[in-house]
Amino acid sequence: MIGLSVLIPVFNNDVRPLVRALLAQAPDWQGPVEIRCLDDGSQEAFRVLNRELAGLPGVVYAELAHNVGRAAIRNQLAAAARYAWLLLLDNDSRLPDHQFLARYRAGRQLAPVLAGGTTYESRPPSDDALHLRWLYGCRREARPAAVRQQAPHGQLTLNNLLVQTSIFRELGLDESLTRYGHEDTKFGWLLRRAAVAVQHLDNPVLHDGLEAAPVFLQKTHDAVRNLVQLYRAEGLGADTRLLRAALRLQRWGLSEAVRTTFRLRQAQVQRNLLSTRPSLRQLDALKLYWLLNELR
Repeated sequence: MIGLSVLIPVFNNDVRPLVRALLAQAPDWQGPVEIRCLDDGSQEAFRVLNRELAGLPGVVYAELAHNVGRAAIRNQLAAAARYAWLLLLDNDSRLPDHQFLARYRAGRQLAPVLAGGTTYESRPPSDDALHLRWLYGCRREARPAAVRQQAPHGQLTLNNLLVQTSIFRELGLDESLTRYGHEDTKFGWLLRRAAVAVQHLDNPVLHDGLEAAPVFLQKTHDAVRNLVQLYRAEGLGADTRLLRAALRLQRWGLSEAVRTTFRLRQAQVQRNLLSTRPSLRQLDALKLYWLLNELR
C-alpha cells in the first residue's frame, strides 16, 4: 500500500487543530499515514501545547534546540519520513473541507508532484494591520489550478505540495537560503531542469497565519535578497517579472534614475502600505527599488 508522510515545520503556532483534522481524513488516503511535526525553536508556551501531539497514534512530534530555518527543517523532516509520498504543509494552514486527502489520493496518478494551492478568507481581517498580507494573498497567491498550470514549475509553493519522497530527497531545498523566501523558486527550477512533471490541482488550504504589515514587508525584503543571491550564484530568477524589470532598467541605463526618484517617495509608499488601503502597485514599486539596491 502507498504510504503518506505529512511534514509540518512548527514555529510559534498551535498545530493541534491541523493535526487532528489530518488524522480524521487519514483513512481517505487508503494507505498508511504518518504526520511528522518538528518544532523549529518556538517559544515554550507553544511547545507545551504541541507536546500533546506526541501521544497520538500516527503522529511523530519532536523539537529542535534552536531555529534552523525553512529549508533545513523541511530537509530534516523529509530525511526521517517513512513513506513514498510527502505532503508539505505550513503550520498556519487549515484544511478546506473533509475531502482534502481524498482529492490528493485521486490525483496522485497524474504526476510525481502535485500542487494544491492556497486560499484566503473572503472577508478582510478585522485587524487593519493584517490587511496588506490578506490583500496580497487574495490577489497574488489564491489562483485557480488552471492559471497556475500555465507555468507549472514557476507557480510552485512549498505549502500544500504533494511530492514523491525519492524526488524531494534527491533535489532537496537549498539551505544556503537562510532568510525567508524563494526556496520554492529554487525547487521549482530544479524540478524543471530534471524534467519532473508538476500538476496543479484545485485543492487549496486556507492560509490562517496573516502577518502584520511591518512583518510582511520585512519578509518580502528578505525574499528580494534571496532572489538576488540565487541570480548571482546560479543565474536563477531571471525569468521572474521583478528581476526582468530590474535587468531591463540596467540595460537601458535607467536604474540609478529610478532608484533616486523612488527614494524621494519611499516614506510615502511605506505609509500607504501600512495603511488600511494599501496598494499592491506601491508594493511592486518598493520591491523593484529594493532589488535595484541589491544589484548595485
